[in-house]
Amino acid sequence: MLQNIKELYGNRMAATDGDIGHVRDFYFDDQSWAIRYVVVNTGSWLTGRLVLLSPHAFGQLDRNDQVLLVHLTRKQIEASPAIGSHRPVSRQFEQEYYDHYGWPPYWLGGGTWGADAYPVPIAAPSSVSTAHHGHNQRDDVHLRSTKDLMGYTIHATDGRIGTVSGFRIDDRSWVIGELAVAAGPWYANREILLPTAQVASICYEDSEVYVNVAKADLQRAPEQGVVHAGA
Repeated sequence: MLQNIKELYGNRMAATDGDIGHVRDFYFDDQSWAIRYVVVNTGSWLTGRLVLLSPHAFGQLDRNDQVLLVHLTRKQIEASPAIGSHRPVSRQFEQEYYDHYGWPPYWLGGGTWGADAYPVPIAAPSSVSTAHHGHNQRDDVHLRSTKDLMGYTIHATDGRIGTVSGFRIDDRSWVIGELAVAAGPWYANREILLPTAQVASICYEDSEVYVNVAKADLQRAPEQGVVHAGA
């Protein structure tokens, strides 16, 4: 089932032994459109430190009373590698992070999540490694912030459609399946849902998204409040 990611911003996060903060942002892979990390604002618990949590810590997305439950303890999270507020995230950090929790790296294997199509809900062991292995320092330029992409202009093959207004993710695979688009006056200010498979390219320098769908086709779509392009 697809869920609106905007409904998750600000939700409380809870480990197995207490609250850890709230959802601040999501980092996604702009090639596979998979959510790789939930960015957690830990507030006063870790003195405002940001923490990244992989969907491996959740398994299937499950909200209970606006709380996201994490299959980790506060101690395990506190001991995890620290991340700054800047992006992109380095592959060195990711390797140390996955080593720390003992999770299978998503970048190894042919599936969206490495060898699998879904994130495996694996609880980290009580004793975790903090060894440094000297991995490549390069930044992973494909990891992007969902909040940063909000407001980007979307261009169809024959004209401007509108701006990115949201994201809809699969609650099992954690893959962004659709972009929500605020179409503006040309389409009665309605919202269009565009499958991410139709995204041709993203220009981060100019804050623009290009999609393989014609504006004219959207104008011929049935009259309704939400249009699923390509349906």
